[in-house]
Parts: sequence; C-alpha cells; structure tokens
Amino acid sequence: MKLNGLIYNLPSELRNLIIPFVIVLSIGYFVGVMFIDHTSSLNPEGIQENYLGNEVTEPIDVFKFKKSTYQIFNLIHTHVISMSIIFFIMGLLLSVTDLNKYLKAFLIIEPFFSIIITFAGIYYLWTGILWMKYIIFVSSLLMTLVYFASASIVLYQCIFIKK
Repeated sequence: MKLNGLIYNLPSELRNLIIPFVIVLSIGYFVGVMFIDHTSSLNPEGIQENYLGNEVTEPIDVFKFKKSTYQIFNLIHTHVISMSIIFFIMGLLLSVTDLNKYLKAFLIIEPFFSIIITFAGIYYLWTGILWMKYIIFVSSLLMTLVYFASASIVLYQCIFIKK
C-alpha cells in the first residue's frame, strides 16, 4: 500500500477531524513550552535551577528546591509516556503526507530519540552531571522544532488539497 500523498485522498470527514486535532494538540504543546519558559527561562542555567534548585544562589526572587526522587521519576514517567503518544500520532499523520522519504523518516523517528535523550538528560542532571543541561536544551529544542514542522506540514496538506 502506498502511503505517500494519501492525505490528499482522505475523505473530508477525516481531514475535518485531523485539522482541529492537530490545532488543539499544538496549543497544548506550546502551552507546555510556555510553562517551561516560565520555570526555566528556556536556557541551560534555568534548566539546571529547575531540577537542582537555587537555594545556594543569592539574591533570588523565587526559591526553588531540588526535585525529590518521587517528583523526578513522576515527571520522567508521565512525560515519556505522553510525549511518545503525541509523536506516535503525529508520525501516523506524517506517514500519509506527500514528503521526501528521508525527510519524512527523520520527522517521524527523531522525536523518539529526543524524548529519550531529553529525559535521560534530566535524570542525569538531577544526579549531579551538570553538563547535561546543554544536552537537554539542544534535544528539547530539536524536538520542538520537529513538532512544529510536522504539525505545519500535516495542517498545510490537510487544508490545501492537491488537485
């Protein structure tokens, strides 16, 4: 079965389901990015402070404490599962788009690597390996860029039907 470009032949009912789903999912995803900006200022130092606390730096506006074992495992567990589901669904949608097979493969597979790298990095940062904050920053940035590209491609190809 040929999947490439199948999105153009989907019934309008399916496209009318996909479009609001991707829009609402994207709103949720980017509200999450805004939350990360609020808690870590979207920079490596903020990432470190968010997981390890800031009680040794002065002066500070908001005290942050090192995450407990329960908090770190709960965060990693819930995020790895939910983000895997998000990117699995996005991968299914991408699989029927009309794209170069190598670009499509990258957009489908890369987020799963970023999920593992990001959340393993958070764990190792929490254990005291401070340079992991840079790995976390780069992998989560790449994951977000891939999400944005994937959602844009799916929406564009659902809305603008190739004749």
